[in-house]
Amino acid sequence: MPLKLKKIVKMINRVIISGGGTGGHIFPAIAIANEIKRTNPSVAILFVGALGKMEMEKVPLAGYEIVGLKIVGLKRSLDFSNLLLPMKLLISLWKARQIIKQFKPELVIGVGGYASGPTLKMASWLSIPTVIQEQNSFPGKTNLLLAKKASLICTAYENLDTFFPKEKLLLTGNPVRPESVDIVNKRQEALSFYSFDPSKKTILILGGSLGARSINEAVVFALKNTSQDTKIQFLWQCGNLYFDTLSLELDLPENVKMLRFIERMDFAYAAADVIVSRAGATSISELCMIGKPIILVPSPNVSEDHQTKNAMALVNQNAALLVRDIDAKEVLIARSIELLRQNELGMQLSENIKKLARPNATAAIVAACQNVLANLTVRNGK
Repeated sequence: MPLKLKKIVKMINRVIISGGGTGGHIFPAIAIANEIKRTNPSVAILFVGALGKMEMEKVPLAGYEIVGLKIVGLKRSLDFSNLLLPMKLLISLWKARQIIKQFKPELVIGVGGYASGPTLKMASWLSIPTVIQEQNSFPGKTNLLLAKKASLICTAYENLDTFFPKEKLLLTGNPVRPESVDIVNKRQEALSFYSFDPSKKTILILGGSLGARSINEAVVFALKNTSQDTKIQFLWQCGNLYFDTLSLELDLPENVKMLRFIERMDFAYAAADVIVSRAGATSISELCMIGKPIILVPSPNVSEDHQTKNAMALVNQNAALLVRDIDAKEVLIARSIELLRQNELGMQLSENIKKLARPNATAAIVAACQNVLANLTVRNGK
């Protein structure tokens, strides 16, 4: 845990933030960058991502410079591209070294994703302090390796000392986008935005920016095999990968609104009475802030099955319900409607999930990073 300094304040002047691949890594990274910039408007911030991944688009839109590494993950199936991974890793390490040498950061922050591995590894080799922002309840192999040389590991869950050195851990929570969780007094505006009936209950269905096959199949199954309750309306984010196909396949009733991507998450959350979601770390952190009854459908296609572990951290505290991905098609929508009608259970879940929220996570992470630099200054006698 970082040394608590009372008088020394060390602003961050030059920092690299590395990671991405999904919105669950990118948006926390941007939140951290925004908070660093708030504390020091003259800071120089450089992002390092993976070429071809969504960070190469999202980060510049947020106003930050990004450079990409030719790094990819190991595919689970037998694939020729796996044979090229060692070479791509070596090239990415060399590229990361060039980036660090040229930019000269005083700190490197890793948020997870393909690019964070070679970037933080090279920073450690060059004796530059590194901070890991571990978002999940079960760490990935890359962060376990990087932790050995890291100065600090910011976590969103307790009891990670079974994986990481206890003296390096700081429980901060995960950064969330403030604009996404600001839902106070927005319900009527949100319902109007989506042309929804304010007298009806709303179920929000989230599959992530790309979409979730099993969740989409559950909605399609319900539309084709069950009678529609017109007193319930659905806001369904089907994802970019599935929108065009589903648009051609389905003749949607008036109470179902299907979107490729949700730009105004605050409106989506504000309109919802029950929320169905994957169990990515960032999604869960936002849902804790929102404080509404939720059903989590963990993706089985992630390393170490960490989404199930994330979900169980809430389920074990009676703060969420869980539907297995394999069961989702036939039971998910029926279960979400059932939850909508179980007022007492919904209120209990809502009350319990609010207790898990960490609204000051981003500020806590940045303050801890400043302490890392302050401690280094003290040790070096500067």
